[in-house]
Amino acid sequence: MTLALAMVALALVLPWGAAAAARRLASLLPPREACATLTGAAALLAGGTLAALIALFHVPFLAALEQVPLPRAATAWPATVPVAAAAGAALAVQAALVARRWREHRSVLARAWSATGDSVPDGDLLVVPGPDPQAFALPGWRGRGGRIVVTTGMLRALGPAEREVLFGHERAHLAGRHHLLSVTAHLAGAVHPALRSLRPALEFHLERWADEAAASAVGNRRLAATAIARAALAAASGKQPHKDHGPLLSVGTGPVPQRVEALLRPVPGRPQARATQMAAAGLAAAVSGSAVLGLVLAYGLHEYVELTARALLRR
Repeated sequence: MTLALAMVALALVLPWGAAAAARRLASLLPPREACATLTGAAALLAGGTLAALIALFHVPFLAALEQVPLPRAATAWPATVPVAAAAGAALAVQAALVARRWREHRSVLARAWSATGDSVPDGDLLVVPGPDPQAFALPGWRGRGGRIVVTTGMLRALGPAEREVLFGHERAHLAGRHHLLSVTAHLAGAVHPALRSLRPALEFHLERWADEAAASAVGNRRLAATAIARAALAAASGKQPHKDHGPLLSVGTGPVPQRVEALLRPVPGRPQARATQMAAAGLAAAVSGSAVLGLVLAYGLHEYVELTARALLRR
């Protein structure tokens, strides 16, 4: 049991190092690959954490399946009940946080669709009357396809060419289904506190992905940089109805100066091989270690309980 607890501790500590390695590797990769890295790391690390906690929580139930009474199991393994209770409490808190974040996600989405009112879409573009400069990618909802929502206030703040950059940016969010990646990282952060740092990093790279797609669509990186800066500045001057925008990714998300600076540089190329390989190796070791430890622990505890139960019943 001591070995099992050590494995659990390691499985719960590894995500701190893995999250740092994931952010470092993402900073060396082009935006699309960076988003895949961060989302995959968040999902795998959350899964490894849950597997480790579920394994501990199930120890008393495994003993019962082997017909070992709980008092006898507690005598043989004094930490069984306290550890299982702690694991169960952690799982309950995680479940509540995940459910709460999912409800918030759906609530923001419902309110955003409701705010569009009776506006008639022009293809994938939905122009909403209003002086407040806003623009965001609105994911599909209850059979309705995704839309680019932009207010008349935002349209007035941009020139015709800059509007095309804005539309290309938001279309990239919809085409890449970026809201699913963002929500995955948001829910993973409810499972382990170390994973909360992955969502801001992911949203920055999602915006960089959309920025690059918009620049490619208009064929002018300087125009794209100017449009992004102007749209973000206009959005920042308006009202911000929701501190947490949930599934709504807008042009003003993330550190805009870094995004503009990146657009003023050439198209991102292949990163330095040595630095990328080192960061990738560190991330792979931490993520795979956490996931494998959780799965091995779940299987190992089952085998351990079964063997020990047989020994106790023979006495």
